[in-house]
Amino acid sequence: MNLRWTSSKRDSGGVLHQDDNWGETTTAITGTSEHSLSQEDIVRITKDLEDSVGLDCRRYITRTIAVIMGLLVFFTPLAFLVLPHILWPEKLQSCGTACEGLFISVAFKLLILLLAVWALFFRPARAGLPRVFVFRILLAVLVFLFVVSYWLFYSVRILDSQDENYQGIVQYAVSLVDALLFIHYLAVVLLELRQLQPCFSVCVTRATDGETRHYNLGQLSIQRAALAIIEHYYCDFPIHNPALLSASKSRAAKHLAGLKVYNVDGEFPASPTEGPGNNANAGIAQSQSRAMIAAAARRRDTSHNELYYEEAEHERRVRKRRARLVVAVEEAFTHIKRMQEEEPKKAPGDVMDPREAAQAIFPSMARALQKYLRTTKQQHCHSMESIQQHLAFCITNNMTPKAFLESYLTPGPTLQYGKDHWLGRRWTLISEASVTSSLKDGSVFLLKCVDFSLVVTSKKIPYVQMSEEYIDPKSHKFVLRLQSETSV
Repeated sequence: MNLRWTSSKRDSGGVLHQDDNWGETTTAITGTSEHSLSQEDIVRITKDLEDSVGLDCRRYITRTIAVIMGLLVFFTPLAFLVLPHILWPEKLQSCGTACEGLFISVAFKLLILLLAVWALFFRPARAGLPRVFVFRILLAVLVFLFVVSYWLFYSVRILDSQDENYQGIVQYAVSLVDALLFIHYLAVVLLELRQLQPCFSVCVTRATDGETRHYNLGQLSIQRAALAIIEHYYCDFPIHNPALLSASKSRAAKHLAGLKVYNVDGEFPASPTEGPGNNANAGIAQSQSRAMIAAAARRRDTSHNELYYEEAEHERRVRKRRARLVVAVEEAFTHIKRMQEEEPKKAPGDVMDPREAAQAIFPSMARALQKYLRTTKQQHCHSMESIQQHLAFCITNNMTPKAFLESYLTPGPTLQYGKDHWLGRRWTLISEASVTSSLKDGSVFLLKCVDFSLVVTSKKIPYVQMSEEYIDPKSHKFVLRLQSETSV
């Protein structure tokens, strides 16, 4: 999952425009069929190609610089060992047993260093951050200065003087490899181990519906904390459904639309652009506004009853649609049976693969499923193709009807839905402090997407002072208190 950080806005593209009446127009497919790309598939493939080609060349430049730096570090010790044999081979002293043993040490240390650098620095990029990672830059500068200083010392003390002690040259190369291994250990501490201990508790709130989660984070910069929060968001937060938020807005608009203001004193005569008539018009407008506000306040006293009955009616409809859906799915699953190996082979027309079986039983549940998704305003989250794929997956793995329905009865996290709901989504990090600065107590920043934003606040985990109190095991002695009215 690659996340791109940018300040520009684009259409989220999270909804596949599909036929809203697929529950009524779905037909059964009982035989084998040829599959072809639809217009929606072509549009989706074109969009994926546009999003994946040429969007962030900075990532490739960084990877190129890292490869060049790695090759320089890896071949420098080898160059230290080879150059004397090329430039002054006749002056070199013979390499004894101890010197040859150092060759083995250099070879294995370089192999370990190569694998360690590959495991730490050449992992697939998870996101494109707005600023550079400070610790990575510091380590790169440290390695570059370190290698340059070794080259300067080598050129002055060995190349210029053509040193004849080859064992000393080998020991010099071994010291370089040892120092590089220690720098790699420092990189592991700064890049991986430093952030493991939790130091801050962050509260993440989705601004549209108030959905809130809490996470513990270590010593991170603001941009890397934002990346960790987005990764948690895709796995923990239920999918954002704008359709559920439009109900309250439409209810408020309906209440205001029902108010009318009448001017019982008749129309006010037209007045010039400047003059006393304008003040009178402004006074009438203000009085009308105050009248509408007062009327809305009086209606608000009874609007809670309307809200109560609307929610009760909606819950009743949801329970009714859910019951019909559960019955329809259970009946549909009874029409298929996994063929056992010991059973006699049947005619080729009677045997179906999981996808064909899903297409055969889907029409019997399609109408009930579509009505339930419409009632719960989830129809834009599930296309007919995704439902059939999920149904074929459940049939393949011998899952029950309840397991099939769980994806539709309970809203899941964003990653459980199609890639169109999260792939290529652009985020904007809004912070008053520099995004490369460390997370602090009371830090507040926003992660803004096209249709919603995440408000993040951080609190430092308090210091815990713990004391010890010893209790002697022999002190646990008790007596029975008897009273005159106690029954024993």
